[in-house]
Amino acid sequence: MKGSLRLPCQRLAPHGILLKHRIARASEIGVTNRMAPNPQTPVLFDRSLLIARQDRARSLGPETFLLDRVADDLRERLEAVIREFRDVADLWTPGNGLSSSLRARFPALVHVGPARTGEERLPFAPESLDLVVSALAFQFVNDLPGVLAQIRRALRPDGLLLAAMVGGDSLTELRQSFAAAEAECEGGVSPRVVPFADLRDIGGLLQRAGLALPVTDVDRITVRYDHAFALMQDLRRMGASNVLLERRRTPTRRATMLRMAEVYADRFADADRRIRATFDIVWLSGWAPHESQQQPLRPGSAKASLEAAVQKARKA
Repeated sequence: MKGSLRLPCQRLAPHGILLKHRIARASEIGVTNRMAPNPQTPVLFDRSLLIARQDRARSLGPETFLLDRVADDLRERLEAVIREFRDVADLWTPGNGLSSSLRARFPALVHVGPARTGEERLPFAPESLDLVVSALAFQFVNDLPGVLAQIRRALRPDGLLLAAMVGGDSLTELRQSFAAAEAECEGGVSPRVVPFADLRDIGGLLQRAGLALPVTDVDRITVRYDHAFALMQDLRRMGASNVLLERRRTPTRRATMLRMAEVYADRFADADRRIRATFDIVWLSGWAPHESQQQPLRPGSAKASLEAAVQKARKA
C-alpha cells in the first residue's frame, strides 16, 4: 500500500467434516431450494465479474490491510461473546477468508466462497449452523434481504450472525472527484462507485430477516495516499474495482482521469498534500430467536408511571 493507515477510529455506536457434509447436502434438502431469487430485486452487481476481479487481485498480490483490520476487530468482538459455537461458517470473505484470525478458536470453521455463477443461494441446511461470520463481502450482494433471510434459516436457535461490510460514506471523495471530472470533460456522469448502504438500512434489514437483538455500528477508517491513482491501485488489488452492471464499458479518457486526480487533490488533501480516502465499515449482528433471550415487555404491562417518575425527580 502506498498510503499509510491512520489508526484512530470513529465508532458511531457501540465437526468440520460434519459441517462440510451438511453444506454439501444443502442443495438437496436445505434452505436454497426454498429460496428462489426475488424477481423484483434490482440487480446492481455483476457477481461473476466480481469473482474474476478477486482472482486477478490474488494473482497481482492482494492488498489486505483493510481486511486484516476487520478480521482483528471481528475476533475481538467474538471474544466478548461468552458462548461456545460448534458449527461455524465464514461466508464469502475474500481470499482465504477469516481462517488465520479465527481458526484457533473455531478449528472446524468452513470458508464458503461465492458461487462462480454469481448466484446468491446459500449452501446451508436449515438450523445447521451456530455462527455465521463474514467480512467485506455483503456490499456486493444484490439481494441482501434474501441472503440475510437465508442465514436466519440456517442458524440454530440462539445462533449468531456477525458481519462487516463497506457502507456509509465510503470512498465519497473518489465518487465526488470522478463526478466533477466527467461532468467537466465529458458532459455527463457514469456510475463509478458502489451505492453503499447506511446504518439505518442495515438495522431494518436485520429485523426484516427475523433476527433478534439486532445491533449495527460503524467504524470510520481514514487512509492517506500520495495521489488518487495509488488509491485506485489498492482497490484493484483488493478485487474491489467497479463491478456495477451499469458501469461504463469503454476506457476512460486520459484527460478525464488526470482531471479527476486534480479535483481529488484540490478538495481532499491535507496540509502535507497527501489525499484522504474514507472507508466506513458497517458492523451488523443478530441472533436467531430463542426463549432464553431478553424479551420486550407487553404493551401496558409497566408497573410504574413515567410521568410520576419525572415529577418525583423534579421535586427531589
